[in-house]
Amino acid sequence: MANRKTVHTHIKIHRYLMKKIMLLGSGELGKEFTIAAKRAGQFVIACDKYDNAPAMQVADEREVFDMLNGDMLDAAVRKHRPDIIVPEIEAIRTERLFDFERQGIQVVPSARAVNFTMNRKAIRDLAAKELGLRTAKYFYARTFDEFKSAALKIGFPCVVKPLMSSSGHGQSIVRAEDELHKAFDNAMQGSRGDVKELIIEEFIRFKSEFTLLTVTQMNGPTLFCPPIGHVQKGGDYRESWQPYRIDSTALRHAEDMAYKVTRALTGAGIWGVEFFLTEENEVIFSELSPRPHDTGMVTLAHTTNLSEFELHFRAVMGLPIAGIHLEHSGCSAVVLAKEDANHEPRYNLVDALKEDYTRVRIFGKPSQHVGRRMGVVLCYGETDADMDALRAKAKRLADTVIR
Repeated sequence: MANRKTVHTHIKIHRYLMKKIMLLGSGELGKEFTIAAKRAGQFVIACDKYDNAPAMQVADEREVFDMLNGDMLDAAVRKHRPDIIVPEIEAIRTERLFDFERQGIQVVPSARAVNFTMNRKAIRDLAAKELGLRTAKYFYARTFDEFKSAALKIGFPCVVKPLMSSSGHGQSIVRAEDELHKAFDNAMQGSRGDVKELIIEEFIRFKSEFTLLTVTQMNGPTLFCPPIGHVQKGGDYRESWQPYRIDSTALRHAEDMAYKVTRALTGAGIWGVEFFLTEENEVIFSELSPRPHDTGMVTLAHTTNLSEFELHFRAVMGLPIAGIHLEHSGCSAVVLAKEDANHEPRYNLVDALKEDYTRVRIFGKPSQHVGRRMGVVLCYGETDADMDALRAKAKRLADTVIR
């Protein structure tokens, strides 16, 4: 795989392998990271705002509190005295991470990276204005009048997102002026934390979207996984596949942009860097997450020799990564809840597991609401397998998992 010159940071390789890791956010991505850490004998404290979150079910200890409450976050850190803090969600009092870093705690990838990427304004300005990356045209707005003015400048359709949110909350496409009020209210209500500001973006008429999982190491080159194609609805991931076939020139351009932005943010770990690809093969930077990416769950289908969670763990610990290799073609399709209920759904694994080269991962979320991700179906084949057939199979089987 392609690689880049190593990015040196203030973080030193740990002399001893056994570490205490505090996970901030305990959803399905945190669960798989915890499994990777436990396989290597680490001690994990899983934190989230509700009890029995997925990662808590496999961690050593748990803490239930609102991570947007800085005092409660400080208290949890004082109590457990972790060696490493791994943020896995956006809704964190991220400015406190600088204090933890000054105390000698390793923040993943770095306090700087988490603060930038948890806020769309900071990361977009860094990418477009400081690094000169090609992005969609954009404006910010705090009031409806600012919002309307920006939308009229960009034109319709345009895309509206809260500056701080996740999983598509508050995001919408505005196709006409009479939809502005509804989109504004939806975005404000979907905002996480105390940041009540929106970003209005040019609507990119793209051929497809893809994720480039990028691994920055403490003492090694920046590595790239084979690109991952994905489909989102309402800003939330629905399916992904690897490899995503892309022109070599376009791929090199994406790798160059991913390298520049992760280098500027500093730190060691895996990053989910999202791009648009136009009909003209132009690559446009979209967003970046400083942690395992939901579309990267396809790597659990053994598409690569190491899953994104194993790669993240090795990078966090300063362990060597000899290389990243494509071993299978694979795809993922999410299993969605069909009702609102304060209990788990009734799962059916029989139909999916009757078919070969298929895996099912149930996240273990203790409650459901319509459209919530509850699990994922993974299908895989040879590296030259028919990807359209694999995708159709995964989506068909995902529909059978919840009755």
